[in-house]
Amino acid sequence: MEALHDETPFDLDFHPSAPLVVTSLINGELHLFRYADGLQPERLFAVKAHKESCRAVRFVDSGTVILTGSADSSILASDVETGKAIARLEDAHDNAINRVVCLTETTVASGDDEGCIKVWDTRQRSCCNTFHRHEDYISDMIYVAGSNQILATSGDGTLSVNNLRGGRVKAQSEFSEDELLSLVIMKNGQKVVCGTPSGAILLYSWGHFKDCSDRFLGHSHSVDTLLKLDEETLISGAADGVIRLVSILPNQIKQPLAEHSEYPIEAIGFSHDRKYLGSVSHDKILKLWDMEELLAGPQLDNQNELPEAAAAAAVDHDELPEANVAVDHNEVAVADSDDDGMDVDMEPSSSTASKSKKKGKGKRLNGFQPDFFADL
Repeated sequence: MEALHDETPFDLDFHPSAPLVVTSLINGELHLFRYADGLQPERLFAVKAHKESCRAVRFVDSGTVILTGSADSSILASDVETGKAIARLEDAHDNAINRVVCLTETTVASGDDEGCIKVWDTRQRSCCNTFHRHEDYISDMIYVAGSNQILATSGDGTLSVNNLRGGRVKAQSEFSEDELLSLVIMKNGQKVVCGTPSGAILLYSWGHFKDCSDRFLGHSHSVDTLLKLDEETLISGAADGVIRLVSILPNQIKQPLAEHSEYPIEAIGFSHDRKYLGSVSHDKILKLWDMEELLAGPQLDNQNELPEAAAAAAVDHDELPEANVAVDHNEVAVADSDDDGMDVDMEPSSSTASKSKKKGKGKRLNGFQPDFFADL
């Protein structure tokens, strides 16, 4: 199943309980689709949400509201039934917003092009936390519910652990040779996995974020987006347009699942029932893949032979402690402790140059600022 856009989509998100998927576009538009078995997605509305590119989109408030972040530095809340604006915060950041993630029913976080992360409390209707340790754009974020922390990756090549309870950056990795583009937590909360422009996947051990504990090759192109399938397996979307099934510890590319196009994949996600995998790419198409069919076996005749680097990938044999966790899209639960052996806060000493993944700067808008969360 697929749906064509007039412009390139940057992000997508599935409704938490209904057969709906939303996409955000480079021209600032917001599109909502309804999908059903055996039918092409039905476009319910297409609205102009932002003056500049709409880079991030998430369903919030149990799916009644769509939240978007833009290169124009604004955050918009839109009604899911009509697409009409509910509330807008014009100058949410000083720079273009690159990422939005839901934390709880009443909090969301946004990250911008200059490495600033802001946490918004919908009850207090204000920004309740700000973290600014990174020196380049925020590429990905994930919420760790058990310890009330946000993990973030950045174009400066570092991974940070931001403690919401203490309002401080608890740990930050050393600068890697690559930008860090994507992020998932695996192995019952014990491993943090990051994608890079070189195609290498980096593994960090929980509590020891100073440097990666393992890395393996296999992707010949940039690993732009990652999606957790289970504790042992993830799905990657790469710049060559191929979606792959990847095993973590042992580290290997198990099989190619599908080829979206020959263009980079911007975002992937699961439907609420995990029956469908959604992907968007520079070919301007939203594609919905049946997960049962994808996992049945390799779908690409020309991709069945895996690169030699994947077969020779190093395997980290660390024993992992048992942990019970609950995973829900961007929310992960791990043990809550302020003495978990994490690296202490470190001051960055250098920064790598930003590459093409950064989509450009946003412009600040002057004028009246309505109460953003007044109607949420």
